[in-house]
Amino acid sequence: MRTAAAILSFVLAVTLPPAVPAGAAPAAIPAAIPAAVPAPAAAPASVSGSLAGLPGGKSTFVVSQGHLKASSRQNWLRLGSYRFAANGTVSASLYLWWQRNPKARQRTGTRPDPSCTTKAGGVASKPRACEVLTAGGFTGAPDESRTGTYSVAGDVLTIRWKIAQKWTEQWNVRRSPDGKLARLDLRSSTLATHGYGYGSNAALGTRRAMTSVKAFPGSLRQDLTSWASGKMVNSRNQPFGHSAFRACAATTSCLTYLQPSSRGACQKSGGCPKYGGGTRANVSSIQYYLTMISKTDRRDTLWHWCTCLAMERGQFCYTGNSHVKPLMQIIDDSGAFRGWVGAEASFSTGSRASDMLAVLRISDFR
Repeated sequence: MRTAAAILSFVLAVTLPPAVPAGAAPAAIPAAIPAAVPAPAAAPASVSGSLAGLPGGKSTFVVSQGHLKASSRQNWLRLGSYRFAANGTVSASLYLWWQRNPKARQRTGTRPDPSCTTKAGGVASKPRACEVLTAGGFTGAPDESRTGTYSVAGDVLTIRWKIAQKWTEQWNVRRSPDGKLARLDLRSSTLATHGYGYGSNAALGTRRAMTSVKAFPGSLRQDLTSWASGKMVNSRNQPFGHSAFRACAATTSCLTYLQPSSRGACQKSGGCPKYGGGTRANVSSIQYYLTMISKTDRRDTLWHWCTCLAMERGQFCYTGNSHVKPLMQIIDDSGAFRGWVGAEASFSTGSRASDMLAVLRISDFR
């Protein structure tokens, strides 16, 4: 059966694998309610002084990268931060998901309140009241840290990591028209095949609440490279309908959205022979949850699944192979939200061939 990592259309269009029993989840870690974070003073559009040697004149980047090859069953994803110093050194703090050591989905401790969810199920305008899941380990501390040196020549950033094996990366650097962001596009790497990064001079502890995410006035669009069932999918310029999400009155760390129907996902042939699109029941809706993981850093997460998959198993909240997508907020020099870099780390409860992995960015600057 065909499987695919999610590709954004209006909000997202997905094809999910057949339902299978989920593995045990680690203990829940409650997500905190976001507090307002003071925005740092806006940096000038020009680069001068001690910032001149930094990539794009920016010190702090959120980065998503991965090794994704069709023939491999040892693909991996890394998501986290790079921090550049004026003395030519760089440090990284990253979460790692690897097919060699698959991690079960993890409970976040966040269950959206009745203002933005329903306990009724069936035909409704709100998604179901379910505790949000994320990729294993994302509610805790990063898996790895490393240091290295860097140089910038024109618009090319070169990083040499000080680890046991050779690891060199090159990124193309682009500055946003307003000068408040720098973008990294992976040019080459000893180990990674795909990657995105965004940087500013805002501290890693600067993040925006979900109210700011929903109210963002710009247009967010996604680029994504995914791996599923030994096949690669590249998606570009797909719109992300952040304004369609519903804010939760009490659980303010969460946004939700019920996509009423989908043309390419949640179909009879996509694991829903009794209830999916094309059946007599014809249920092709998708449940979406966008949740903050920490109020002290940039971590958010996106969780979504086809309603019909839960129905096939007689469940209210789906416990099978849902899509979990850890995210890191992109924050510009003025402290404003500008999107996310992220990864999909949806390891199958069955074989590695059914994993759903992706490297992605959702931003107004692409």
